[in-house]
Amino acid sequence: MTTRCTWCGDDPLYVKYHDEEWGLPVRDDQTLFEFLILEGAQAGLSWITVLRKREGYRALFDNFKAEKIARYSDVKLDKLLQDSRIIRNRLKVYGARKNARAFLAVQQEKGSFSDYIWDFVDGEPRQNNWQSMHEVPATTPESDALSKDLKKRGFTFVGSTIMYAHMQATGMVNDHTVDCFRHQACLALA
Repeated sequence: MTTRCTWCGDDPLYVKYHDEEWGLPVRDDQTLFEFLILEGAQAGLSWITVLRKREGYRALFDNFKAEKIARYSDVKLDKLLQDSRIIRNRLKVYGARKNARAFLAVQQEKGSFSDYIWDFVDGEPRQNNWQSMHEVPATTPESDALSKDLKKRGFTFVGSTIMYAHMQATGMVNDHTVDCFRHQACLALA
């Protein structure tokens, strides 16, 4: 029997996400932007809710192309708010455009969003060795610093807890518990 982190339970979508994505180092700007938008959409909700709507987000938000989202009009955003394939929270939907614009500004300044965000962990995944999910923090000094800098740059829905979840999802930290079969696999990718 395969041992996994306890948070994913046995929902097939959650298990697939855990086994194939969560904790893998992501250095592609578009994928990092997708996770930034999805993590922000999760605020106050469960991650499985977001995963179930992920394909809707991809379809409605031009597959997370920041250049397109940055140009969305208020009319377009209001139309998106009517579509049940996404989380219909006005602040989150309008926040996607705001974040796209800030994201593009970071790319312009730093060359890539990946270079910028990975600097917060000195370019390498932090390798943790948690025995249980109860040990995993909700925030770290790195997520605090990242959150503060993103807010200064005009991003929204980027609190420290959200940014730590982003860091976990994109492999900036390896928070698979040591008994999880993915812990060693992610460790080998560092």
